[in-house]
Amino acid sequence: MQKIRKAIIPVAGLGTRFLPAAKAQPKEMLAVVDKPIIQYIVEEAVAAGIEEIIFVTSVGKRAIEDHFDRNFELEYRLEQRKKFKELEVISRIGKLAKFAFVRQAKPAGDGHAILSAAPFIEGHDPVAVLFGDDIVMGKKPALKELIEVYNRYEDPVIALKQVPREEVSRFGVIGGKKINKSVWEIREFIEKPAVKEAPSNLVVVGRYILTPEIFKILNTVKPSKDGEIRIANALEEFVRSGRSLYGAVLAGRWYECGSKLGFLTAQVEIGLQHPEISEAFREYLKHLEL
Repeated sequence: MQKIRKAIIPVAGLGTRFLPAAKAQPKEMLAVVDKPIIQYIVEEAVAAGIEEIIFVTSVGKRAIEDHFDRNFELEYRLEQRKKFKELEVISRIGKLAKFAFVRQAKPAGDGHAILSAAPFIEGHDPVAVLFGDDIVMGKKPALKELIEVYNRYEDPVIALKQVPREEVSRFGVIGGKKINKSVWEIREFIEKPAVKEAPSNLVVVGRYILTPEIFKILNTVKPSKDGEIRIANALEEFVRSGRSLYGAVLAGRWYECGSKLGFLTAQVEIGLQHPEISEAFREYLKHLEL
């Protein structure tokens, strides 16, 4: 069994749902309370045992690289002003993992973005993939839940959550056999089905464990009509070939930060858990008059 040490985080999207806020800064750098979305995702990966992270970026995403690099001037000024707590918070960011950055040559889909990171991955190794739109908060890192399922079956694993059935057409939806309370063997994978055609209300969250077989399919899968190579197409082909694909129903709270409502929900609920502001924020919400 190969230990999963590396993760790919595609962050090359334009963030059109967050314009104009995403015009001059990556949407992944929008802050939830006092940390950018992308930092929550990196911290989850590291807590799950990931040692190396490959970001797949595009033009206009330099702020992400800067965030995970050292800022010597800022560190110096914090030290001079004896702001040691803030200094520790800032200096630990660049030490979370080993980071690499690769540009996606063109906007050709999430599958193409994952392939852009392939030169950093050994051909026989499984790899984690975390997309930059999703924060999952729970007692156990969401990615660790997927790794535990992979360690049991040594086949690809995708993260799942239940949603109201009327919302399934916004997501990839699975059907299959329930193995236990939190694990499914996936026999059907449909991208954005009509409500009536959806095999369940279990939808895909932006967390995956991919094996070399998935990369082989991504290298051969035909682009869709819009010219994009999508991970969903590779997973569909993998299932059709009769191979085993597993789903892990996450225990934590999922915030879909790629949508305005999900982002605002994350602000409120994570703010209510923040040790510095939770009490005052809760009192504010109690007395809020609209």
